[in-house]
Amino acid sequence: MHADLSRLTFRPERHYSAVIAQQGRVQLDADTNEQTAIQLHQARTFAADLIGRHGGPKDAVGFRIEYVGGMHDLDTLYIHGGRYYVDGILCDAYRPAPGTPVQADQADAEEQDDTAEPLTHWTYWDQPDGYRNPEKPGDRLPSPAQSPFVVYLQVWERAVFAAEEPALREVALGTAMPDTAARVKVVWQVLPLSLAALDIEETDPSKEVVRAAFDQWARRRSAASARLAARSERPDHADEDPCLVKPDARYRGPENQLYRVEVHEGGEAKDATFKWSRENGSVVFPVDELDGTWVQLASLGHDDKLDLDVGDFVEFTDTAYSSRLEALPLLRVEELDLPGRRVRLSAEPEPGVGRLPHLNPFLRRWDHHEGPKRKGRTSVLRDGAVKVEEGEWLPLEDGVEVYLAKGGTYRTGDHWIIPARTATGSVEWPTDPARRPLLQGAVGIARHFAPLALVKGEYGAVDLRLAFGPLASSIPAADEATLAAEEQARREEEAAEADPSGGRSQTTAVAEAAAEGDE
Repeated sequence: MHADLSRLTFRPERHYSAVIAQQGRVQLDADTNEQTAIQLHQARTFAADLIGRHGGPKDAVGFRIEYVGGMHDLDTLYIHGGRYYVDGILCDAYRPAPGTPVQADQADAEEQDDTAEPLTHWTYWDQPDGYRNPEKPGDRLPSPAQSPFVVYLQVWERAVFAAEEPALREVALGTAMPDTAARVKVVWQVLPLSLAALDIEETDPSKEVVRAAFDQWARRRSAASARLAARSERPDHADEDPCLVKPDARYRGPENQLYRVEVHEGGEAKDATFKWSRENGSVVFPVDELDGTWVQLASLGHDDKLDLDVGDFVEFTDTAYSSRLEALPLLRVEELDLPGRRVRLSAEPEPGVGRLPHLNPFLRRWDHHEGPKRKGRTSVLRDGAVKVEEGEWLPLEDGVEVYLAKGGTYRTGDHWIIPARTATGSVEWPTDPARRPLLQGAVGIARHFAPLALVKGEYGAVDLRLAFGPLASSIPAADEATLAAEEQARREEEAAEADPSGGRSQTTAVAEAAAEGDE
């Protein structure tokens, strides 16, 4: 996730159960974040083991789907409230009730329509993280009159920071201070899927057939095949004076970095592109206004390291497109007006992006320029991003190199994190005993899926959700013999307390006599 981090240290295969703070030590963000990751991993694994891949509580199961034909308007879905778990992740579909404003006078109070009932469901078009656009044909629902379609739940997580959510910033710290902690948000999206995409040829498949086909589809979508390795290589110019730390050799200079290599345009290698940042993609600038190619920024960076410069590539985006996981063309900074906090970009941003203030538009800086250079050859950029080249080491900067394995399939948003440290002059990356870098799958984005309904239009929707009941139940009553024995034991205890001389109860005496007769 995009955030100003030192590194990510959580590794589930190490089986750590807690982070132990020690007195007198430096506190690092990585330790606190690992503790959070450990707890999330434990809680979600426990929930998934009990519930299964997905399911909701029987009395509050959410995401019931109701198809509503548009007639002369657009078709839509009603997404009813409740809770649902997907791979142990809680998804909440309850719609918050609108607040009631204070009325200035009696006339305002009379104008308010108290008879209107607050909505208790979302629709396909206004779901909180879906950001579906009726103007985009690809966003519209399929026609169930032609063929039934499946409605499913896609779940993933992304970082939210103060540039996107101003309420996260503590105003008492002032504008000169940087923001504090970011947040991780669970994003759920209700989306349609054709039966053809599930390789189902039947026109009226059963629940079991749809669920089995969906599970196979979800496994294919969840498993990304792209793998990357990283290493640090000493730059040629560093041999001029091996005792001197070059100021531009970042891996040996005064700055530690957390490199992020992120897939920009997904697909096969020939079509895919990537971008990279030495600050984990955390350098962002909130946007106040867009006027053609000029962008008015709400604030600039706090120092040269976190600021913009001519030639930088930026991503002009907002909350909607961050949630849609769609690649937008990266734009080049052509001109800076620092006193006016304005930036002129190489082209006007895509229509429909960043024009609505409530979607919190922002610029995100990326640190590649003309593409990786090697042996006099410069890679060509496509829409401002670096073309994927598999099977060879690609230099980023200052000796940091990455290698993409052949035959990979790439998904927009998938990324790798590479810590570079001045103390070692190297990058932190797993290696084999011969110190050869190991190929690793992306650390994110982890996508999770669950089927919700098979929509048949006027014939309704077949519910594909699963439900579970509470584990706790009332304690069953004991049988009559056990109850009689317990009552007898209670009477003997009371009799013993009433006879301090140690007299035996009649029952005890009878039992002892019977035992002597057997002898």
